[in-house]
Amino acid sequence: MFKPVYSICLLVCLLGAAISGLLSFKASPGLTLGEGSSPARTPAEELATFQIEPGLKVQLVAAEPMVQDPVVMTFDENGRLWVVEMRGFMPTVNGEGEDKPVGRVSVLEDKNGDGQMDVSTVYLDSLVMPRAIALIPGGALVVENGALWETKDKNGDLKADSKTLIDKDYAGSGLPEHSGNGLWRSMDNWYYNAKSRFRYRLVDGGWQRDSTEFRGQWGISHDDEGRLYYNYNWSQLHADLVPPNYLSRNKNHKPTTGIDHGLTVDRRVYPIRPNPAVNRGYIPGTLDKEGHLQEFTAACSPLFYRGRALPAAYYGNAFVCEPAGNLVKRNVVADQGLMLTAADPHPGKEFFASTDERFRPVHLATGPDGALYVADMYRGLIQHAAYVTPYLKDQTIKRDLVMPINRGRIWRIVPENWKPTKVRKLSNASSADLVGYLSNADGWYRDMAQKLLVERNDKSVAKALTNLAVKGDNPLGRFQALWTLDGLKLSNPDMLLPLVSDANPLVRTTALRLLEPIVRTDKASRAKLEQSLLNDWEKAPIEQVLQIALTAQALDQTASHQLLAGIAERHGDSPLIRDAVMSSLQDQEFAFLQNLLKSPRWQAQVPAKEIFLEMLTTSIVRKRDPAELTALLTLLDNKKEALGWQEKTILTGMAIQGQTGKLKPIKLSAAPGILTQANPNIIPARQQALASLFEWPGHTVDQQASTQQKVLLNEEEQKLFAIGRQQYLSTCSGCHGTDGAGLNRFAPPLIGSDWVLGDEKRLALIVLHGMEGPVDVAGKTYNAPDILPVMPAHSTMDDGAITAILMYIRNEWGNNAGPIGRRTVGMTRVTSQGRVVPWTAKELNKYILEAKATTGK
Repeated sequence: MFKPVYSICLLVCLLGAAISGLLSFKASPGLTLGEGSSPARTPAEELATFQIEPGLKVQLVAAEPMVQDPVVMTFDENGRLWVVEMRGFMPTVNGEGEDKPVGRVSVLEDKNGDGQMDVSTVYLDSLVMPRAIALIPGGALVVENGALWETKDKNGDLKADSKTLIDKDYAGSGLPEHSGNGLWRSMDNWYYNAKSRFRYRLVDGGWQRDSTEFRGQWGISHDDEGRLYYNYNWSQLHADLVPPNYLSRNKNHKPTTGIDHGLTVDRRVYPIRPNPAVNRGYIPGTLDKEGHLQEFTAACSPLFYRGRALPAAYYGNAFVCEPAGNLVKRNVVADQGLMLTAADPHPGKEFFASTDERFRPVHLATGPDGALYVADMYRGLIQHAAYVTPYLKDQTIKRDLVMPINRGRIWRIVPENWKPTKVRKLSNASSADLVGYLSNADGWYRDMAQKLLVERNDKSVAKALTNLAVKGDNPLGRFQALWTLDGLKLSNPDMLLPLVSDANPLVRTTALRLLEPIVRTDKASRAKLEQSLLNDWEKAPIEQVLQIALTAQALDQTASHQLLAGIAERHGDSPLIRDAVMSSLQDQEFAFLQNLLKSPRWQAQVPAKEIFLEMLTTSIVRKRDPAELTALLTLLDNKKEALGWQEKTILTGMAIQGQTGKLKPIKLSAAPGILTQANPNIIPARQQALASLFEWPGHTVDQQASTQQKVLLNEEEQKLFAIGRQQYLSTCSGCHGTDGAGLNRFAPPLIGSDWVLGDEKRLALIVLHGMEGPVDVAGKTYNAPDILPVMPAHSTMDDGAITAILMYIRNEWGNNAGPIGRRTVGMTRVTSQGRVVPWTAKELNKYILEAKATTGK
């Protein structure tokens, strides 16, 4: 759970068992691998093991028996701390008994205001592996035993009196490491989840479930603009660059950007103690020579800090738990127009770490006091039984890490001179007072005020909210006022239309989003919005340009296409903008393509335009409309004697789809001339792929027949090949060219390159970690300044995306290397843990030779 390590194949598990006793580390006495123990400490003893950044201190908030095995925590409007306690997790090293109903939800209160919790009330008990909570009017949503439940406290005693099933399929998996969690209430008044494709919303007293993009593994939060943050056990920080459910609208297009954006390629961690008891500790590179974990293996619970108790430099930082390394990582997030990036401000030293092996930070929260809270599960074993390797089991037993269980602590991080302040009980605040809290400097108060106002459904504050949204001094207050009005169903075009031209980009984009449902049904408002956007889009900030591309779907087609064409022409070098434009064009791609081909602005060949035309073509083929495809082929046939870059690009896009081997042939009423005669402008393989995409009178597709490539790639691999083309266009073509021939000053060719055609593990290592220095390709040496000095790492991309790219480049442009194993990238990622700098050609070849010598392969 908690972003723990992924499962490892049986072969690797057996390898771990075989060598578990062969490795040793230069560590402190009693901490060499396979020896020594880490005895359980009292809270006071554990506190003495902490290292925290200068100027800060750690305080104990609660400990066992008041709280046990805390995995999630959240504060209510009165400053009470609700904690989900997974007391059934791993009772033994084999996990026996985890199905027993021993979990609970407790409410902790600080009655005397000294900063420590004095009272714990069990709100709900007898739960099987509870894993998520969200506070709602009169109770809480709780996830346990895989299902989502609505619980209510009907008499105000902080104990649940009812429990109603909302969604039996919430978790999606019985394995705690891979089950839905989160229930994070975001700015748009929906509850989002990690390891899940579901979101939920309270509508007229009932719960509505909606599908959304898949996000993360354990834990979720948002920033000041409502962008969702999450992560995976091996990749510490991801976020959405666009609002939910936009980029997934066009069923004919598969976006490769915008959702699940990796903010950093940095996976290094710097524990202050050896960490031998990690699942992959036996794999070279996982631990350094002293036994310290080198990179994330259990990243979880990313929190975008929006509190004011810590110094100003910490506001807007993203903190990430690493329980396997006994630490919390700090990242400084930078907002760079459409992109988000993050970096460790102090490489080599962590924000918060411990020498206590049982310190297991698994969840973070910001309190109403503005402090940063850390849930410490405090136990020796946090890996679930389904994935415990023989190596880890041996370590856990030999070093007495199984027991004790059912301990746990809540810690608070504050400045050294910090004193607790009296908590303001917002449940007693009037609705008018809550409107004021929407502009509070602390994000917790802004979010809580919005939540309470929407839940109260008190429409008497409409005027105050409107005044704040239109005239407020604080842009974040205005932003949350707009979403509060939306939650109260009080949005109106008279207020929103002028805000589309507001001085603040966040207010502009939010007004545009909120206008969409209005202009879909209100013709007069739609006309006003269209005119406003057509007049102003060229001067709009890039953030609003992105939103215009997303909102265009709600406009009349004439205005929509004019806006989208202009945006794609001016900003098409951005993969995110391209995906946004495509998301607004479902079933309109052919009409849009026809307009672009006629436009004077789309005649010059530019890589970004080439990519976009191919994306359009791919969507047209996926739509599978015979009339449109006939018209497209006729257009190409009319120019077959002198195909320009546009026509060649369209043919490439069509041929790629023809190579998938998955699509049934599309039936045409007549033979397309461009496919019935040999054409010197089309290579034979392309001609065959195009012909296999269609059937017409006198021509049927023999499903058994295949091109040379189809001999090499089966149906599923062909599908991955097609996905790889889209990933390649967005990720790689800017340096290597859309045709794989390389670009001067950027990168060498991929055609005929031994680095592409050779050892697939070596190729995976290049993509995962990057490459620098001179490189020989097809008999020619490439080096800076003829190419960039470094190819960047792409380690934040998931295994599937990298595999698709490699499948594509190894089998395109005449490359015929055949399929790449589906587990190659994942296993290469595991076995190369600890690599954090780009490879040189010499050391990469040496690494591969040594690896082959070790494995005998």
